[in-house]
Parts: sequence; structure tokens; C-alpha cells
Amino acid sequence: MRILEWILVLVTVIGAVVMLVAPKRRVVGGITLLALVLAILVHGVIDHFRVQMLPTYLVSLVLMIVFAVQLWNSGRNIQNTQKRKHRSWFKIILTSILVLALSAGTIVLTSLFPAFMMPESTGSFAIGTFSQQITDDSREETKSAEVGDKRELMINVWYPVDQETAKGLPLEHYPAELGEAISLVFGIPPVVFSYLDTIPTHVVKGAEVSAAQSKYPVLLFSPGIRSTRFQSMTAIEELVSHGYIVVGIDHPYTSAQVTFPDGHAVSYEPDPDFPTTDELYQYNIKGIGIRAADASFVLDTLTQWNSHDPNQLLEGKLDLNAVGIFGHSYGGATTAEALAQDERFKAGLNLEGGFWGKVSTTALKQPFMYIMSGGTAKSLDPDATAKDKVFYPEFEPDLDRVMTSSLNDTYYLTVENFFHQSFTDISLISPKMFARGMTPEHNVDITRSYTLAFFDRYLKGEEQPLLQGPSSQFPEATYDSKYTKQRHQKAD
Repeated sequence: MRILEWILVLVTVIGAVVMLVAPKRRVVGGITLLALVLAILVHGVIDHFRVQMLPTYLVSLVLMIVFAVQLWNSGRNIQNTQKRKHRSWFKIILTSILVLALSAGTIVLTSLFPAFMMPESTGSFAIGTFSQQITDDSREETKSAEVGDKRELMINVWYPVDQETAKGLPLEHYPAELGEAISLVFGIPPVVFSYLDTIPTHVVKGAEVSAAQSKYPVLLFSPGIRSTRFQSMTAIEELVSHGYIVVGIDHPYTSAQVTFPDGHAVSYEPDPDFPTTDELYQYNIKGIGIRAADASFVLDTLTQWNSHDPNQLLEGKLDLNAVGIFGHSYGGATTAEALAQDERFKAGLNLEGGFWGKVSTTALKQPFMYIMSGGTAKSLDPDATAKDKVFYPEFEPDLDRVMTSSLNDTYYLTVENFFHQSFTDISLISPKMFARGMTPEHNVDITRSYTLAFFDRYLKGEEQPLLQGPSSQFPEATYDSKYTKQRHQKAD
């Protein structure tokens, strides 16, 4: 809980005590009413109201009404001659239990969904950003109700900024879209996550790209299905702080709600039901093909911006000979297929995604890393009775073909105590529910550290101990010897 939230709970409990033991003391009641009002207002303005505090809000509202009525009656000198001389101990005990229970409810709810702080990134750069709508006039939107609509995307570009330049600029907050995405994934009402847009990131707007380097390697990020380009801000901040320009992509109809600058929005469209797994497999090939084409179009756009950027930020700053792509779940599948379809991507990292499309039938030429959660890995055991929901029958043979036929270096890493959503920032949002057997900071550090190490190795050419074997820093992470191969063979 934030300090002002603790103060509000404490003032509420004190107010309940005053109401019970000193109901006729006008001055004390007036001071308590004023304290409650001030605590509510200061908390609302600085911290902002959130649903996790609702039990305390209810108690505070009732207390304010009671004290206001008492002050009104006292001012009019209304006497109640039939009032008992001794207050009912039953009423006192009941009220005390109710107040304490509601206050405890607030503490439980805020501990389940705390107002967390983003972990600091370890690189030397500050982080700037801008968002942009881009339209691919060469492709029609297949799921739009309007015939002839073109494929529209929303992207965010995060880029390195000098620390001195970023000082004094207001920090960006988590966007509201993140709460909608989490609600879709876990089936939790979105109001529970409405406070996320009060959580500051380490990102600023309106800053120039750092001149410390003449140009920067580029990474594209594709989120999971029903998710958002903002789902993994800890990894994005870490990469940018180390000198990468990262571009997050929202894919309409498979991402969560995508809101465009003119206000129109495109919501996630659930997959239809298919009678056979083969039909679903073919459907996913088509869907991932669209997303892979999105990634190539974004790279086309960046190539244009490197020569003429309408925002006058990125001209000449993009190292288009060092472009990588990574993604989670459906975004991981997008990553693998983009590598197969577009050789401009020089390296790719798949965070527990599938293999649908060309990638499952051709040999990858680029370095490729796959990271799987321990929970999903257990689904590959033929004797496993419980299968993770992201597991599908064709996954294992596709994985085997991709990893064994590759022409370049491959890495296959399994992380124990991870589940499918552990590759996002969800452990920070609810440590008690989603940080399994580790702190939330350690959870996000695993993903961002291996992601940084992989791209530092293959886009910057820097040797990385994390890629060379077991790490005492991350004992949960284990390389599979069958699929982890240093081939040292360059693609033609």
C-alpha cells in the first residue's frame, strides 16, 4: 500500500473509535470529520482512487455522514431525553468488528494488487517514446466490416535519451489498455486494474534521441493474443537503456482493444470454434501470416523514417543492418514466422509461442532463441494428464523441426516456476497471485536479462556468459542440450 492509503485506513479506524467512545464531543467530532475529508481528498488527488480501497471508502463515507449529522444536531441543541445512559456494548463490538473487517479487506485487496514501483533498468540511457498510427495501403483489413479498409496498426517507438535531457520531464504512466488486456487474459473485471494508469514508468515524451551513438540497433516487439504492446515494459525499458530502439506493435483483432488517435477502437475478436485441431492449425497459419506481414510493414516504415522521419526524431538513427524481433505467445509465433519470411530480421527470440506457417517447413538462417515456462514444458511429457492451455498437438513436432533444421545458432531455455504469463509484467501487478516461488523483481529480471543477452550477442557481437550455460544468478533457467546448438554457420 502507498503511504497515503495507509494514512486513510488509519484515520478511518480512529474515526470509528471516536464515533463509539466520544459521540457527543462536538469539537472532537468536527476535527475527525475534517481529518477524514482531508485524507480522502489528498489520497484521491495524489494517489487516485482505486477499487482495492473500496471497503475503506465505504467506512469513511458512513463516518463522515454520522459526524456531519452529529454536528448538525449538536448545533441545533436537539436533545434526546430517552437516550440510554449507557451505550450498548453489543453495538460497539459489532461496529468495531465491521470497521476492522472492512479495513482488513482493504489491506488484503491492496496486497493482492499493489501500487508497485517499476524496477530500475541497468543501462546508461534514459527512455523516450512516441506513438504512431501507420496504414499499409497494400493490404486490405480482412476482418473489418467496411469493404476496402486498409490494414491499420498502432505502434510505440521507445528510444535512448540522454539522462540529462530526461531530467525534469514528466514520466509516462502505464496506459489504460493494459488493464483491458489483463482482464481479457484472466477473466478478471477490468475495473480491478483501473489504477494501473497511475503507475509511473521510466519513460518520457518530447525528448531527442541521444547523440551518444550515431545509430542504434532496432528491435520489434509483438505481444500475445488479447494483449497489448505495453505488456512487457520492464523488458522494453531494459533494452532501450542499453542502446536499442524498440518498436511495440499492436495487431488489431488479435491484440486487446487498439485505440487510434481519432478515437475509434478495434477490439479483440475471439477465434471461432473448429471441429478439428487441423482446422484450428490452418486458421492460426493464416492469422500469424497477417501478423508477420505487420512486422515486415513496420520495418518498411522504419526504413522510410530512417531517410525521412515525419517526427524528425529517427532520421539516420536506425541501424537497419542490426534488426531483431521478439514476442510473447502469439507474438512469439509472429517472431518465428517473421524470421522465416523476412531475412532483414537478423535474430529472433520467441517467448513461448507456437510455430505456424513457413517457419515449420523451412530452415531458419538467423540465430534463434526459444524460452519456455516450466509449467508448459510439463505438457510435453507424454504421460502428463494436465496439459497447459497453450499446448497443442502439432507443437512438439514443429518445435523439433525448427530447432534441429536451423542453419544458425539456436537456444532452448526452460524456466522453472514460470507459467505462460510470467514473461510479461504480471508478477509486479499481483505478486501473491503470479510470482511463483520468487520475488516479482527476480521474475521480470529473468526475461529481460536473457532477452538483452541474446540480442547483445547477435546484434552487437558481444559475448554473453548467460548464453554459455547455467547461471548462479538464475538457477531456475536450464538449457536443453538437444536444441541448444552453437553452429557458427552464417546464413547465405
